[in-house]
Order: sequence, then structure tokens, then C-alpha cells
Amino acid sequence: MNYWLDLFTGETWDEFRKAGAKISGFRESRRKALQRIGPRDILLCYLTGVMRWVGALEVIGPSKDTSLIWTSDPFPVRFEVKPLVMLDPECGVPMNQFEGKLDFYRSLEHKGGFKGFLRMSPNRFKREGDGGIIMEALREAERNPLPTPIDPRKLARKASYYKVEFRKGKVAVPTVVTVPEHDEDESANTEPRQVGEPTTRHAEIQYHLLRLGAELGLEVWVARNDRGKRQDGELLGAMAGMRDELPTQFNEATNRTIELIDVLWLKGNTIIAAFEIEATTSIYSGLLRMSDLLALQPNLDLALYLVAPDERRVKVRQEIARPTFAYREKPLPRVCGFISFEKLMEQVEGIRRLGLATSLKPEFMKRIAEYFDRDVEA
Repeated sequence: MNYWLDLFTGETWDEFRKAGAKISGFRESRRKALQRIGPRDILLCYLTGVMRWVGALEVIGPSKDTSLIWTSDPFPVRFEVKPLVMLDPECGVPMNQFEGKLDFYRSLEHKGGFKGFLRMSPNRFKREGDGGIIMEALREAERNPLPTPIDPRKLARKASYYKVEFRKGKVAVPTVVTVPEHDEDESANTEPRQVGEPTTRHAEIQYHLLRLGAELGLEVWVARNDRGKRQDGELLGAMAGMRDELPTQFNEATNRTIELIDVLWLKGNTIIAAFEIEATTSIYSGLLRMSDLLALQPNLDLALYLVAPDERRVKVRQEIARPTFAYREKPLPRVCGFISFEKLMEQVEGIRRLGLATSLKPEFMKRIAEYFDRDVEA
């Protein structure tokens, strides 16, 4: 018996239950992985957005059922299942409960990215004991339900699937891709802050990058779901040089990916630089977003930067050297530079003190960034 991850949104979980909770379905692109699922394997159900485990399903076997169950996607590769545990989202087991207990959530730094484990469904638990831990927690929640409120906006969030075409030689190959939301960090506050309220290091770095971009004479963009944050009394989404819309020459999946990047510098319809800021969340998640962008637009020429505390430099180097990033047409270690918070702020303060912004070009950031494209540590 193996444990497998089965991802749901609030919408698809509700539709699954209303249909009788007898059929669980997956996308056609996951058919090969699904061939490894056998009878009596357990699917552990996780609600994205609200970060809660809500069910356990025992696999009976493949199903030829073609009935309309889900409105967002047909999920045509299906299994007949028997519910072992079924919880209302309000009574689900919060992911926070498992910090330090699961292989993909060993410490707080894994929160959000969870080592990429939650990015696809199905996904087999690498450590069998992890499935047992979650299963035990689900049974306890079923015996002793403790309802806790859920943000209805997160519960209502729908899965984002996009049809795109990739070229193989002269042939255009259609496929379906997903563009996940920002890291699933329950502590993230996307509501506008009042002047005087404490801010986060993430928002502080966003603020200085946005301000610097405007001082260089560029237009700027802040991640769509961060536009309501405040720093030093300013609303990030209303700062000088802020664009209301992004360039429109890309497909929908690319636009969705771009609009979630923490900070962009633009000149007309050209994106000059993209910055992902990793203060407390997984380094892996920011790199994935940049990798997604390059996969969708392999000919896109822009500067990519990962900005993180200096003490996370080693972690950045380890993550960016993963095969999925290093062995690609444009290796991420070569095109994505690392800039520490400390070095960035040193440069920003110096530029403002000396009044140099108007004489600088955005390319100067490449000179202060570190690129991990060597085989041996410098």
C-alpha cells in the first residue's frame, strides 16, 4: 500500500462530495504516473489555498466513468474510490500542525513551497510514514471535530488551467499547464495595512526595489496579490511609476505567471528585470516561478534576480543547482542572479545618498548579483 497526494480546491472538493465521493479524477497528462496507483492505495486529500487535509480515499481500481463531476476540468483519468475519512473544510487538519513531522515540511523555511511536493497530483509520498501521520490526524479530526473559520475567498478559489502551444521543430504541440498562486502562506496578509502597522521584510524589500526602479526612470509592477500592502506609509500598488496593466503580447498562462512575480521593472512593453523575494518562504517556489516563465517564453530576454537574506545564500545555491533548473536550455544558475538583502540595501542607500539614480542603467544590478554557474564553490 502506498500513500498518494490528491489535490482539490474548495470548489472541486465540494463537487466531488456532491457527486457521491465515489470517483476521483486526474488530468490526462498525469496518466503515466497514475499507472503506478493500485487497489488499496490511499489518496490523501489536500485543499489548496486553505492549506488543510480533508480526506482519505481507498483506491478500488480504475474507472471508466465519464459523468460530469467537475466544472473546471473533466479530469478524465479516473479511479473508483471508497471514502475512509471525509471532513468539511472548516474541520480539516491544518498543514501548520505538521511542521517538523513530514519530509516535505521539516522546518518553517519549507512552508509555502513544501519542497515542490504540492505542485502536482497525484504525487506519491516519498516517506511512507508521512502518509501514516496525516492519516492518523485525519481520523482524530473525524472523531473530535474542531471547526475553525476559513477565508471564504480562499475556499472559493478555482484551479487555473491554461492551454498553450510549445514548438518542437516546426510542429506546435498543444498542452495544458497550471499557474499556481503565490506561496500558500497563511500568515501572509494581502489586506491593505494601516499607517503605523508592522510590515514584513518581504514588503520592505519590494518597496525599495519598486522605488529604485522608478528612480531609474522605469515603470514598475508589484505582484497582483501584494498591491494592497503598505510600507513606510505608501500603498505598494500606488507607488510612483506603477503600471496598472502588463504588456499584452504574451499568452494567458505567461501573463498569469508574470503578474505574480514580486517586482518587475519595465520600459514600454519590454520587461527589463524580474525580482523574486524570499524572506521566509521556500527558496524553491521563487525559482519555480522564474523557471515557469522561461519555459513558457524561452526567447524572452530579461534579467532575473532572486533576493534573499545573506544567511540563505547556501540554500539558494543548493536549490538553483537542482537538475530541473540547471539542465535546461537556459540554465537558471547562469541567468538568475542572487542578491542578498544586505547588499541590496547597501547599494540602495549609497545610490540615494550620492544622487546617482538618474545616471545609472538597470544593468548595474548584474554587477552586484552573484551567479552560481560554476561547478566549484568560489
